[in-house]
Amino acid sequence: MQLSKATLLHLRIPFSFFLMPIFCFALSLTHYKVATWKIGLCFFIWHLLVYPASNGFNSFYDKDKQSIGGLEKPPPTEPQLLYVSLLLDLFALILAFLLTWQFALAVLIYGLVSKAYSHTAIRLKKFPYLSWLAVGFFQGAWVIFFSYQALTNTPILLLFYNPKIMYACLLSACFLLASYPMTQVYQHEEDAQRGDLTISRVLGIKGTFVLTAFLFLGVGIGFCVYFLAFFQQWHIFLFQLAMLPVILFFFQWAYRVWQDEAQANFRNTMRLNLYSAIAMNIFFLILGF
Repeated sequence: MQLSKATLLHLRIPFSFFLMPIFCFALSLTHYKVATWKIGLCFFIWHLLVYPASNGFNSFYDKDKQSIGGLEKPPPTEPQLLYVSLLLDLFALILAFLLTWQFALAVLIYGLVSKAYSHTAIRLKKFPYLSWLAVGFFQGAWVIFFSYQALTNTPILLLFYNPKIMYACLLSACFLLASYPMTQVYQHEEDAQRGDLTISRVLGIKGTFVLTAFLFLGVGIGFCVYFLAFFQQWHIFLFQLAMLPVILFFFQWAYRVWQDEAQANFRNTMRLNLYSAIAMNIFFLILGF
C-alpha cells in the first residue's frame, strides 16, 4: 500500500516527540538496567505506532479544517487514513507481545480509549472533564506504568506496592492534566462547530492559562518532593534549571494573551510544547544515570 501525503501528514509522527518525556521518565526509573532492544521496541511501539495511529484515527473522525496538534494546515482526510491507523494499532499489539502480555493488553486498552475519544458513537471530546481525566490518566500514568512493566518484566502486583513507581505515575498524570488543556486553547472555534466541549472551552482562553499555571506549580512541587525522596537533592536544582526557559516563555506568552487573545494560536502553542518537550526529555534522560 502506497501512503498518500495526506495520510502521512495526519499520522503526525513528529508530534510524538511532545509525548516523549513520559517514556523517558519511565526509562529513567530503570536506570538503564534493561536490554537495549527492549528500550528500542517499547519506544517504537508507543511513538511510531500507537501515537500515530491515535492521531490518524482522531483526524479521520474530526476532519479538521483548521490547525491541529503538529499540523498547521491539515489537508482533507482520505479513507486510507482510517485503514492505516487500524493497521498500525494491530502491528503495535503484535509487537507488544514480544515484551510482555500485560504490555500488549495495555496497548490494546489504550487504543480503544483513544478511539472512544474521537469516534462519533462515543466521542469523549464532548465531555470536558471525562476526556481531560482520561487523557491525563492514559497518556500519563498508564504509559509510564506499563512502559516500566514492559522494560523490567516486573509483576504488576509488585508495582502497585512500589511507591517510587506509583508516585511517578501520579506525577505523570498530573503533568498531562496541566499541559493538555494548552493544546486545545487555539481550537475553540472549530471545537464549537463540531459540538465538542473541551476543558479549555469550558474555562475560556485566559482560564486555561490560569489552570495550567496552578497545576504546573503543584506538579513542580510534587516533582521536588519526589526527587528528594527517591533521587538526590541536585536533581531538584537540575529540574528547576531545565524548566526555567519553559516557565519564562509561558508567562511571557500569557502576558501577550492578556493583551490580545489572538496570541493564543497554533504557533505559540507548538513553541511551548517544543520547549517543554526538549527540557523534560533531556532532564529525564539524565535522571536515569
